[in-house]
Amino acid sequence: MKNSIVVKDNALINASYNLDLAEQRLILLAIVEARQSGKGINANDPLVVHADNYANQFNVHKNTAYATLKSACHALFLRQFSYQQGSADNIEYAKSRWVSEIRYIENEGIVKLIFAPAIVPLITRLEKHFTKYELEQISNLSSAYAIRLYELLVSWRSTGETPVYELNEFRQILGVKETDYPIISDLKKRVLDISIKQLNEHTDITVKYEQHKKGRSISGFSFTFKQKKVMKAPSSSDEVSVKNAFSKMTEKQRFLFANKLAELPEMSQYSQGTESYDQFAIRIGEMLKDYRKFEKILPNLKKVGFQIR
Repeated sequence: MKNSIVVKDNALINASYNLDLAEQRLILLAIVEARQSGKGINANDPLVVHADNYANQFNVHKNTAYATLKSACHALFLRQFSYQQGSADNIEYAKSRWVSEIRYIENEGIVKLIFAPAIVPLITRLEKHFTKYELEQISNLSSAYAIRLYELLVSWRSTGETPVYELNEFRQILGVKETDYPIISDLKKRVLDISIKQLNEHTDITVKYEQHKKGRSISGFSFTFKQKKVMKAPSSSDEVSVKNAFSKMTEKQRFLFANKLAELPEMSQYSQGTESYDQFAIRIGEMLKDYRKFEKILPNLKKVGFQIR
């Protein structure tokens, strides 16, 4: 699903909702599935998300993808979001569920979901106000808040800066509950700083934020961001060399280098945190069987002695 495009109406980008990481990823994959299959999105026909696609897109083990999607199905059905529509003289405040129906097919490892009627036009309408971005950009974000912040920022891509978001509005947009991180220093440390760090490391933009005060208290935040410089594409000969190295890597080499990579600090972004080095090495070995992931990990492979000839 490389270069898969996600499109959302900015009314939805700015909606107040609280989804966890797996639920956001499930919805994004469903949007991509609708666009790539040509089926489109409506309130009657189900969209299918495969656990294999989830595992490949977000660099998780297949078994983890199965369990994650099954759990996400139950949680997503209960989720609601709020949004505003209408003119300045007649604002309508609305609430809706995300999905009207969702099911997990155990033996096939797939999710079938139907978006709720209210959300269909917000996702499919490509009129004046919409944001599109590559799913690849958020694939390595492990914070649900980071995904929400990325969506919010790229809706201002034309200017590279946002207006000031008042504190309560900012919490609602990112889905931070009133009871979560009531102390502003905790909100900055646990939500804002982590999100900014992940966006700067893993996406196509670099971000800075400014805090605004009323008196001595922080009242809101604004953001400025820049597009990262596009790296020069490798030459055709370089690409051939990489493909040859991938195709010639033996099982023994894959096992050897996977174990070396598991102990490399630079690989921590792929770790699931609770797994042992041996478990991490096994998962890395599986990743090395996928050319796209092999290519992504290649700089670290070279650090542990892998050579391209």
